[in-house]
Amino acid sequence: MPSPIALADVLARGDVWRGDALASLPAATIPSGYAELDAELPGGGWPRGNLTEILVDRSGVGELSLLLPALARLSAAGGWLALVAPPWLPHAPAWAAAGVAPERLVVVGAGRQVGWCVEQLLASGGFAGVLAWPEAGIDARALRRLQVAAEGRPVFACLWRPTAALRTPSPAPLRVALAGGDGDLSLRIVKRRGRPVSRPLALAVPRPLAFAGRNPRAVAGPAFSAAADRGLAAAPAA
Repeated sequence: MPSPIALADVLARGDVWRGDALASLPAATIPSGYAELDAELPGGGWPRGNLTEILVDRSGVGELSLLLPALARLSAAGGWLALVAPPWLPHAPAWAAAGVAPERLVVVGAGRQVGWCVEQLLASGGFAGVLAWPEAGIDARALRRLQVAAEGRPVFACLWRPTAALRTPSPAPLRVALAGGDGDLSLRIVKRRGRPVSRPLALAVPRPLAFAGRNPRAVAGPAFSAAADRGLAAAPAA
């Protein structure tokens, strides 16, 4: 007869979380670069091996700059990053200044096949980060497939969706809503593993202008992308 396992031993495991506490999986997260945010994210950072949704309606509020510290960490470790159907071309000098190696940044113009492209990139196991902008929307079945494709892989998988998507459930374990505040980025964690978050966070996130021609520190705009210059498919600038 197998030996009984004490409940305390089960709860002490890193891959088991209680509803009144945050999950703790340090090996499966990337520090966000913002201590206040890390304190609210299960495991102390953006998750790997799970789907994350960033919900925002207006660009230029610092939404991409929020992720640049984590993307820089992945890039510094030699990881490849994929941007699927972004609404702009990444400005290579600004990404390089933020610590992301442009030569390891792949831009994919996916058309209406964003979900399929993301699933293939996740399943390949060759990317440390996959960010996607499903412009035409994405249904529950496709979201489940993406969550399954990401599970157990050392990849940061992130979808950018409008806040209207909050009206429908999602299999993504982490959902974060963003809005511009008075000089800060207002961030509300609407879903996470563990107890709910009681208040929004106000983070001092840089807000570069939309076009690199007006601001050399902008992260996006009509400037050439290093990835696009190598002949890879790139999304048109907004």
